[in-house]
Amino acid sequence: MSSETAARHPDRALIIDFGSQVTQLIARRLRESGVYCEIHPFNAVNADVLADYAPKAVILSGGPASVGDHDSPRAPQEVFELRVPVLGICYGQMCMVAQLGGSAESDDHREFGRAFVKLSERSDLFDGIANAGEEEEVWMSHGDRVTALPPGFHVQGASPGAPFAVLADTTRKFYGLMFHPEVVHTPNGSKMLSNFVHKIAGLKGDWTMAAYREEAIAKIQEQVGDGKVICGLSGGVDSAVAAVLIHEAIGDQLTCVFVDHGLMRQGEAEQVVGLFRDHYNIPLIHADASDLFLGELAGVTDPETKRKTIGKLFIDVFEEKAKEIGGAGFLAQGTLYPDVIESVSFTGGPSVTIKSHHNVGGLPERMNMDLVEPLRELFKDEVRALGRELGLPEAFVGRHPFPGPGLAIRCPGEITQEKLDILRKADAIYLDEIRNAGLYDDIWQAFAVLLPVKTVGVMGDGRTYDHVCALRAVTSVDGMTADYFPYPHEFLGRVATRIINEVKGVNRVVYDITSKPPGTIEWE
Repeated sequence: MSSETAARHPDRALIIDFGSQVTQLIARRLRESGVYCEIHPFNAVNADVLADYAPKAVILSGGPASVGDHDSPRAPQEVFELRVPVLGICYGQMCMVAQLGGSAESDDHREFGRAFVKLSERSDLFDGIANAGEEEEVWMSHGDRVTALPPGFHVQGASPGAPFAVLADTTRKFYGLMFHPEVVHTPNGSKMLSNFVHKIAGLKGDWTMAAYREEAIAKIQEQVGDGKVICGLSGGVDSAVAAVLIHEAIGDQLTCVFVDHGLMRQGEAEQVVGLFRDHYNIPLIHADASDLFLGELAGVTDPETKRKTIGKLFIDVFEEKAKEIGGAGFLAQGTLYPDVIESVSFTGGPSVTIKSHHNVGGLPERMNMDLVEPLRELFKDEVRALGRELGLPEAFVGRHPFPGPGLAIRCPGEITQEKLDILRKADAIYLDEIRNAGLYDDIWQAFAVLLPVKTVGVMGDGRTYDHVCALRAVTSVDGMTADYFPYPHEFLGRVATRIINEVKGVNRVVYDITSKPPGTIEWE
């Protein structure tokens, strides 16, 4: 962290990551309350890092390890000598207990899902939420348990499966929670985290999206210098916001490249090119590479191979266009927090890989440009807020997410031009009906998927043997968790009828009601 950044954010928190899949949600909650924070993996934090960063509060995240395992992660002992408030969440609580003289171990009794914590005394963490003797709904996910408290600690709350659910050393302002306040399933979790950073740690909470914009511009200018940057536009909000932000930072050093890989939605290429040519004075190269992409993807069925192939081809085209403009040393992308955490833990932490993203796990090692990724610490809704801060049209900022690999991951199995044409038409009808029903802004993401199976049908007096089209729509806050959208049956019936009547090649429509987890939002 540079001294300039520190000067802009004197009130800052540090989140030490032990590999939880939802660590980044802690950062999101703190940012929502106006507190600047950074996530650092446990194995990259030492006394020098702590001295340089000088946090005014520290949060220890959850993680997949058991505190009793050999070589299980630990926080730097210096964290507990900073004389600042510390909050341990789940595994973070176990670490704090073990490192401060208590004990914790694995337990046969595990607790996952909704639980109710009853407070045994008043707690600053629960200020304005619950009083002594009252219960509060929380979300548990743990297999370890505390067996002995460290000196100075006492219990403030318990659940039936966690007698040490809330721990506190109020003198040193050390707190431990067995549940996860960062997830939406703990209804008042955001308030608990806000109480920790504001009421307990005394942070002001004056960090805003305008401040992020200022900081991001400074970082871009510092990284790029007088170099040239090309920015890959995918058709989605993320890359568009990244492009406008970078252009504000370095002006005509930026050239945007829109690669039409033949996997876009209906009319998408024209919309993207029109936006940048009509609204922004940013040089734009429109590269029609559909034959290249579809040729390389012919016969490919494995979803990871699809993503990596698309990632490699994107870079090939970007490097070719970089040479055409006289060379560019940097490639800009709209990579977000969820992309990073699902591909590999943020800044190299120990969480588990879920899937690779074309702009994270799919980049070839031989790439000849450095990456500029000004959005990789933001969630989708924060990107939208930044887009509004930058003045992007609301119609574009409010668009549903669209993956960089495009329709390739919405067409499981082999990709052909015929399948893509069918999928485009079905998807366009689906989105048209959503808009007609006034539901577009209520849905986080909606799309059609062409399944790699065919079914028998009857149309007129004849037999058909055609494709199955699956519809997907979810509600979400940040893309890390999601629930299916509860359409009225009449709506689904209307969409299915239109698709079957208007799209030759489809004779059956189904609706996906899987949440995330256990599923992902996209099918591949």
